Amino acid sequence: TDYANLYAKPSLAHPFGCDELGRDLLTRLLVGGRYSLMVALISVAIGIVAGMVIGALCGFFGKVVDNVLMRFMDIIMAIPVSVALGSGVWQTALAISVGTIPIIARQLRGSTLLVNSQEYIEAARTFGESSGKIILTHVIPNCMAPIIVQASMYLGGSIMAIAGLSFIGLGVQPPTPEWGNILNTGLDNVSVLAERWHTIVFPALFIILTMLAFNLLGDGLRDAMDPRMRK
Repeated sequence: TDYANLYAKPSLAHPFGCDELGRDLLTRLLVGGRYSLMVALISVAIGIVAGMVIGALCGFFGKVVDNVLMRFMDIIMAIPVSVALGSGVWQTALAISVGTIPIIARQLRGSTLLVNSQEYIEAARTFGESSGKIILTHVIPNCMAPIIVQASMYLGGSIMAIAGLSFIGLGVQPPTPEWGNILNTGLDNVSVLAERWHTIVFPALFIILTMLAFNLLGDGLRDAMDPRMRK
């Protein structure tokens, strides 16, 4: 602990000031951003891959497969996964990915139902292609556009989810830096907020600006991939 720099205000030596242990806040926020982005990317990747597979199977086969898998998705959405898995970097990534799977699965199920009625799917069946090949080569590629757009937006939502879980003590735990737990530390004693405003403002700005960047990326991808939006 550097007692001389406890809650030091922003300066040339420490542009964002120091935290409760005299550590440079900018350095901790940059390292925390690495963990936040890593967890967000892993969780969204797992959620999208698993959700795409489940959604494609539900929309393509329908009936019993659809009912069983969709009811399983309902069960997953009802389970407090983050509490069940505990806290930590990988536990947080898995908890967020599990929460993303039912959303992606439902979205891809709807898209698959539309694609499944197209003539080229019937043509593929006529030529004797297997169900697995049709799903991989025709169904999923033609449902990718909305998934790609949603993925960028889910990244922003995952950043907020990670920060929220860490803020309440269910996500990434100190001393591992993460924007949520850094913000929580700054709010420990509200009676002296005037002296430690930088420990609250800068983590919050990092969270807000990152979410805004991913949401703007999603809007741009949506406009680029949907001809109707360009008009």
